[in-house]
Amino acid sequence: MERKPRVLFLCTHNSARSQMAEAFLRVYGGDCFEACSAGLEPAQINPFTLRVMKEVGIDLEAEGHYSKGLITEFFDKQVHIGYLITVCSNAEAKCPIYPGVSVREYWGFEDPAAFEGDEEETLEKFREIRDLIEARVKVFIADESC
Repeated sequence: MERKPRVLFLCTHNSARSQMAEAFLRVYGGDCFEACSAGLEPAQINPFTLRVMKEVGIDLEAEGHYSKGLITEFFDKQVHIGYLITVCSNAEAKCPIYPGVSVREYWGFEDPAAFEGDEEETLEKFREIRDLIEARVKVFIADESC
């Protein structure tokens, strides 16, 4: 049996955008890809990320999502990555060269955690970014003929 290509979504903290992308790829492209995510400086998953993903039926906590570090979880363990997709400008600028990556892409999404507003406005920003990521993941799957 041939192994599915691994797609690694990389962000600074692995707390919002990369977690969303990983979850959506698992839902829509799990038959074709192994989805994972990591951060350059991992932090806890943002509570707003958990909330907005639950709104679309994805419970990150129940599915075992946690914030992972690129170096400790992937690079040091020499995990092969087929696709490396950075989802923030900081990760794109600071990501080291990852040996053996077949495809590297940059999907620049605004950081919803950096948004300043009240709780409802912040939720709206997280929803907006969530929906953009979901749409981009669907395009990726279609482009890769999954």
